[in-house]
Amino acid sequence: MTQPGTSPCDHLTGDEAVACSEAARRWTLVAAVVGSGMAFVDGTIVNVALPAIQRAMNATTADAQWVMESYALLLSALLLVGGVLGDHYGRRRVFVIGAVVFTLASLGCAASPTVSWLIGMRGLQGLGAALLVPGSLSLISSAYPKERRGAAIGTWSAFSGITAAIGPVLGGFLVEHISWHWAFLVNLPLGVGLVAICFWRVPESKGMEAGKIDIVGAVVATIGLAGVVYAFIEAPLQGWFSPGVIASTIIGIVALAVFVVVEMRIRAPMLPLGLFRDRDFAGANLLTLLLYASLGGSMFFIPLNLIQVHGYGATAAGASFLPFIVIMFLLSRWTGRLVDVVGARLPLVVGPTIAGAGFALYALPGAGGSYWTTFFPAACVLGLGMSITIAPLTTTVMNALNPALAGTASGVNNAVSRVAGLLAVAVFGIVLTQGFDTALQAGLASGVPADVVQSVMAQRAKLAGIQVTNEAARHAIDAAFVAGFRQVMWLSAGLAVLSAIAAGLMIRPSVKADRR
Repeated sequence: MTQPGTSPCDHLTGDEAVACSEAARRWTLVAAVVGSGMAFVDGTIVNVALPAIQRAMNATTADAQWVMESYALLLSALLLVGGVLGDHYGRRRVFVIGAVVFTLASLGCAASPTVSWLIGMRGLQGLGAALLVPGSLSLISSAYPKERRGAAIGTWSAFSGITAAIGPVLGGFLVEHISWHWAFLVNLPLGVGLVAICFWRVPESKGMEAGKIDIVGAVVATIGLAGVVYAFIEAPLQGWFSPGVIASTIIGIVALAVFVVVEMRIRAPMLPLGLFRDRDFAGANLLTLLLYASLGGSMFFIPLNLIQVHGYGATAAGASFLPFIVIMFLLSRWTGRLVDVVGARLPLVVGPTIAGAGFALYALPGAGGSYWTTFFPAACVLGLGMSITIAPLTTTVMNALNPALAGTASGVNNAVSRVAGLLAVAVFGIVLTQGFDTALQAGLASGVPADVVQSVMAQRAKLAGIQVTNEAARHAIDAAFVAGFRQVMWLSAGLAVLSAIAAGLMIRPSVKADRR
């Protein structure tokens, strides 16, 4: 769950706002909230819809991973390019194009006849989101003068938090009481309204010093990430030494190496590698990579566990995250002031450590028990840890570099968090699958009829989504998924603790003053 407000845009706008009326400014803020909300919430809605999609399309867990990963892949790879496109061709124009692409792709998702089609449409959604996310704050920055920009962004951030809280519950309700198709159809009226608002009230603007568009970097990054992710997701099914997995691994690694070379040599790179020479900036992004990998990877599997093993409805599964969201919302102002009192390093050590304890608590429940004694404490502790972390992390990222590079720093950090989640869903899938397979074989060996065992093993790729009527086999499947899930949660806890160690070793004791 990437923190809203860390998108590449501020460096694309000068201090001077475009001339527009107060009404136009208010409608620009509304457009930014709706546009970014569509992109942010779509991931959480789809999380709770995945079990229904998997069941309706007879899909494997790897298919479900690709439904999430295809969206995250395009968004992660093209996020930094999206802001530059707005500077070149007009921020409103590119934002509207993103809204149209996202909306049409949502319709395509809802109408998907096969899981392969759905995966393709989700990738198209990610392309639209890559234009919406950086464009949202870019529009605010261009419409509001510098002295009022902070308040406008604060309002945008608050509404984004509310949207993030409502999204999973609304998505769960639609999935449970109507159909999983509505997890995507809900975007249609929002998208149409957003485009109308943009043409009616949002002023157009361009960057005064827009950088060049790093097309080569974007393409190579997409190929590299796609190759690595494909290898991680497909290896448990095909084997690490299958031709497809070996080829995708080589292509991915080579493409990522080429990406580094390109970014080092190109005049206007999408990822300025020289920024990582700053110790605070490098430390903050290493923390982001580790902590958001643990967060993004675990949040993919928690709804599957709640719905497929514990029998939660989609609405209840979505609502299970509310303590996490509410605690972050209530404590965000306090933790922001905490940085001014004790500096950033201490909260960045304490916060991820507490978050690690939250992930560890998620590893404790078995296949039953009340929500209030199993997952509720874990959600609360995790929310507390992330609340302590996010404001100091954002402050460290923004203060690490010259103020003129604030937007670039924000955009890079946001991209790092997205890539972390993208890779984690794939890697955690391997961990869960291996743990599931080992526990399942042991569970099925005790008194399950041979024909039932054969049926279960034929559906093994669905993990907890396996359809079976035998009670002993069902118990073995649920216990096996919990065993794999626990390994994922312990891995998440370990990554969170490593992020705390990275902060303690790399980030200076106090927040630096702005450099001149």
